[in-house]
Amino acid sequence: MNGHTLAAGVVFNPNPAGTCPDETAARLVATAYETIRSRYVEGRRQIAAAVLAADGRVFAGVHLEAMVGCYSLCAERAALAQAAIYTDQPLVAMAAVRYPKPSEGGPARIVAPCGGCRELLSDHAPGLRVVVPREGRGLLVPLAELLPDKYVGTKWATTPANYHQ
Repeated sequence: MNGHTLAAGVVFNPNPAGTCPDETAARLVATAYETIRSRYVEGRRQIAAAVLAADGRVFAGVHLEAMVGCYSLCAERAALAQAAIYTDQPLVAMAAVRYPKPSEGGPARIVAPCGGCRELLSDHAPGLRVVVPREGRGLLVPLAELLPDKYVGTKWATTPANYHQ
């Protein structure tokens, strides 16, 4: 077990993968957790994401904070970029984990993608399922549930040829 034993034999596990009843969700959360646990830098990298392709490969990305906040890069976008480089397979599921600052203590936690990431993910992987924190568990939900009124522009056809479905 990767937990820490506390008083009275209670085990505290900082990895939130144990909250996921679904095996895919648990795998992605564990990958995101291990990625950010090993790459965490306070004020610079606090979130990691993992995305699963249809062929079973997982691609990870980390949040990169910038001095000018609008130039920061979300972990979900970094993971999506990794997948775009290394696979043409459809992307099927994603999870992101936030590692606590030393001043916060407590376990890492599953986080839902921000609104901008929801839009970008739906442009490139509209069938994606995303792990979100609900009632103390990490549950896989369709991305479309998190973005019910997606913006539709005129830049490209609804289904471009190089699109991860």
